Formats: sequence, C-alpha cells, structure tokens
Amino acid sequence: MTGGNRNDVTQLIPLLEALPPVRGKRGRPRRRPDVVLGERGYDHDKYRRLVWDRGVKPVIARRGTEHGSGLGTQRWVVERAFAHLHWFRRLRIRWEIRDDIHEAFLTLGCALICWRRLVSLR
Repeated sequence: MTGGNRNDVTQLIPLLEALPPVRGKRGRPRRRPDVVLGERGYDHDKYRRLVWDRGVKPVIARRGTEHGSGLGTQRWVVERAFAHLHWFRRLRIRWEIRDDIHEAFLTLGCALICWRRLVSLR
C-alpha cells in the first residue's frame, strides 16, 4: 500500500515479486502468472522489459491507439470489483492515516461483498 500521490506503475515489479504461488495443474506450483494485463498507464518499454525479464508476458494497451485492444473484457472484472468496494463510503476515500486500519476495512468490505453474493445465489 502506498500513498495517494504515488504512481501505480512504480508498484508493478514489487507486486509481481510479492505474488504467492499460482495454483492450477498438478505438479510444482507456478511462482508467477503467465500474463499480466495492464491499462494504458503501464505502457512504457522499460516496464514491459522488466516484466518480460521475470518470465511473464505483458499484455498492455498502447497509448495513442484507438480503443478496442480486447483488454476491456478482462479489465471489466477489476473495475467491477472497485465499483463494489466503492459501495462502502469509508473505502471510497481513504480517511485512515494508518494503513493497517484501511486494510482491515478493505478486507471487511471484500468479505461483505462475497457474503452478499453467496446469499443471492441461494
């Protein structure tokens, strides 16, 4: 978690390094995903190269090109999750100074969203 004045792209490599093993097929668990999807804010050759160096294929929309790169179908899931979290006013704007308190509210919000989804499936 970083301050609001930090650019997201600065946290791309630490995020990739902090990922837990990826579960899937039988055998040794993968240490990293196959691909990383990114929006236009991550479009820089330096970061593409750093992601490739870690054995992950970057699928990042290019700046200056028209929309329709096909990433919208996958990005929709992420944006929808943010929209669900913004139902909670406390998470819309970060008021807490301490990051552990904000992270606790974020975890609580995710638990409530999952609980509501499970109740609606009955």
